[in-house]
Amino acid sequence: MQAHTMRLYTGGFENDSSSHAQTVITFQPMQLEKLTAAARDMFGVDLSAEQRTAFALYAEELIAWNKARANLTAITDPEGIEIRHFLDSLSILRAVNVPPNARVIDVGTGAGFPGLPLKIIQPSLQLALLEATGKKIAFLEHLVGALKISGVSFVNLRAEEAGQAAAHRESYDLVLARAVAHMPILVEYLLPLCKLGGKCIAMKGESAIAEAHHAENALRVLGGKLLNVHPVELPGVAETHYLVVFGKVAATPPGFPRKPGIPSKKPL
Repeated sequence: MQAHTMRLYTGGFENDSSSHAQTVITFQPMQLEKLTAAARDMFGVDLSAEQRTAFALYAEELIAWNKARANLTAITDPEGIEIRHFLDSLSILRAVNVPPNARVIDVGTGAGFPGLPLKIIQPSLQLALLEATGKKIAFLEHLVGALKISGVSFVNLRAEEAGQAAAHRESYDLVLARAVAHMPILVEYLLPLCKLGGKCIAMKGESAIAEAHHAENALRVLGGKLLNVHPVELPGVAETHYLVVFGKVAATPPGFPRKPGIPSKKPL
């Protein structure tokens, strides 16, 4: 595949014909060798040329914005982005079967993980990116425009606010979060957004099993049930990651989530 050259404008990406470009970005999708091989070997996902192009542009934009505009991530080396961001996000596919056209919300998405990599793999998903920080929302809006992705909405709210909003409450088939909060707090953020029969996935580190145990009361109160804890070994990463999966088995009582700040101050 040939390398792709695009020019970065204030309003997005255009072709090479204009003389007003600010920055020239060149990327080669075939350089994503670790991501391509690991996605195939670990999750049975064969990345198409278009998907490799999208991931390469995602990485370029993440690095550029992180340097110039907003603190989006501490991981800025290309290999780290491939494995610790993209591949880690795709590990969701190991834990659940995400059906076509599923409604998915990524809570505290930051720079779009894990939601946007999943959307690149499964374009039919109806994805909501929930993020309270305006600068991160601005990056996500720019990135989705640059990638020309449809079916993505942006929710600039706190999780406690979204969980009480009619447009979002108990509306999603799958609710995701990566490294957002301690599990008893996180359960109160996620379960109110999940529809009955849906699932939530919390992406956690080595404390995952202990945290899941500590969240038993929160799950009982909020209508959830622990289903599985899946270990994930990423290539070249020493620590084991875990996917904590819990299901929505009963309606969440109307008083939850509580007002912003209360879940973290007084966990269930």
